[in-house]
Formats: sequence, structure tokens, C-alpha cells
Amino acid sequence: MSNIHNSSIIDSNARISKSAKIGPFCIIGPDVIIGEKVCLISNVSITGKTKIGDNTKIYPFATLGQDPQHADYKGEPSSLIIGENNIIRENVTIHPGTKNGNMKTVIGDNCFFMAGSHVAHDCKVFNNVILTNSAALGGHVTVEEFAIIGGLSGIHQYVRIGKHSMVGGCSGVDNDVIPYGSVKGNRARLTGLNIIGLRRRGFLRDDIRSLRTAYGLLFSQSGNFSEKVSEVSDLFSEHSGVMDIIDFVKVKSNRGLCQPTYANGNGN
Repeated sequence: MSNIHNSSIIDSNARISKSAKIGPFCIIGPDVIIGEKVCLISNVSITGKTKIGDNTKIYPFATLGQDPQHADYKGEPSSLIIGENNIIRENVTIHPGTKNGNMKTVIGDNCFFMAGSHVAHDCKVFNNVILTNSAALGGHVTVEEFAIIGGLSGIHQYVRIGKHSMVGGCSGVDNDVIPYGSVKGNRARLTGLNIIGLRRRGFLRDDIRSLRTAYGLLFSQSGNFSEKVSEVSDLFSEHSGVMDIIDFVKVKSNRGLCQPTYANGNGN
């Protein structure tokens, strides 16, 4: 294939689209599938049962599909599925699943993985997610659409990051982050809603106002949280954004929920 540099090592069983471009010194394993117009600039390693979606661009020294960093992994044929139109920058590592999860790691479309970021085994990353430089997801993490993980942040295993949320740089996140929320710190606390992100994505002023009101009710210092969830659910049953938050907090989770730090210094 004229689009494959002669210094690259491509297993004969790999399935590579004719429109893909593979630069120098890349290594592609036998079970890899590479879609249309994928571009590997150089020095990219892809192995395991890994599928790369169309129009994805992968930069030097990214490593995709290598064995997961899990003590119980014994070579099970787990998979890594990466969607379309993703940007994967230098030194990114993304691992496949394990038998302790769903045997697969799944990346959506239109995501941006900046240099040095890491996605561990059994993660699910939805569409339009950004991992900034050296951000790391532990195993079994879920990141919903349009979330942004700031640079040098670490996300604890099994944590859920809600849609349109923002994790500030250098944060350690060990609890779930509500949709539309903004958190920062070690250990991360809610600082409010991701207002700037919502405005940039065209959310209407009235919708943002409703989200703010619901947030204030849910995370007020007084009252029982379960009762507040029921109250907000009744008040905003017709508001899809607020109900995203309600549905999120109702899900049984392996982790707790990121809370604000109140004026008295307590997070409860």
C-alpha cells in the first residue's frame, strides 16, 4: 500500500483501509482494524483487538491496545474500540478491557486526548470528551459527552463524570461528578455549575437559570438529600437538563457524589 511507510511493521492479518495513512516506524498487530482516512503520523504502536474509527489522527509515541495494567489480567482477548474523528496526541495510552469489566474499553467520536493522557481498562468515554495533558482515568471510569478533564488530573476507578462537566486542572476526583457540574481540588469538591462551558455550547439563558435553581436546592446545607432530590424532580420534571442531574444521582454507584465545601468547611 502506497500510504504505508516502508519502515513500519504491519502484521499481514491487520485490516487497514486503503485510504489510511501510516507514517514511519509504526507497529500494527494482527487483530487491529483501521478505518477510512485514519492517519498515524509516526512511531505509533497499536496492538490487541483494537478498532480505530474513520478520520482519527494519532500522533507519535501513542500506544493503543497494549495489555491493561491490572494484576488479574491473564491475556484474555479483550478489546479496545475507538470511534471516529478522534485526535490522539503524543504519548497517549489507552488500554483494552478485562474480565472484571465488560471485556472492552470504548471511546466515542470527536474526542481529544492531549499529550500524555491515559485511559485505563474498561472505561467508557462518550462523544466530544477532552482529556487535557497528562489527565488519567482509572479503570471502569465513565466520562459522559462534552466533559472536560483538566491537565494532570486523576480520576479514581469506577468514578462517573457527568455530561458537560468540568474537572479543574491538577484535581484528584474520587467521587462522581454531576452533569453540568464543575469540580476542582484534591480531593475534588463541587464549585458550582460549568457555566462558561454551557454558554459556549449554546445553552439558553432560561435553561441555565433553571439548572442554577435546581443546583441551589439540591446542594443547600439544610435538609435530607433524598428528599431534596424528590423535591427537585417534582419541580423540574419537564426540564431535561435538571432531570439529567436527577437521573444521574439516582443511579446506584460504586462511588459517592462530589459535594460542595460549605462556609463551615464541611462537605456534607
